[in-house]
Amino acid sequence: MASRTNSKGKGKMGKGSKQGDSKSAIKSVKEWTTWVMKKAKIVTHYGFIPMVIIMGMNSEPKPSIAQLLSPV
Repeated sequence: MASRTNSKGKGKMGKGSKQGDSKSAIKSVKEWTTWVMKKAKIVTHYGFIPMVIIMGMNSEPKPSIAQLLSPV
């Protein structure tokens, strides 16, 4: 009979191995980064035009809202 290798048996990777912890840390960082980028995309998408209008209203000379929204 052929001998089988047991991957759970003798080895350097035990229960609390640092390599397994670093892989889970990397995975959580990737998940967190993805979540942050999705939220930043939404904030940028819906907040850019209102931010430009507010900045225009606070500039000198003070334009009216009609002047800010007109294309001319």
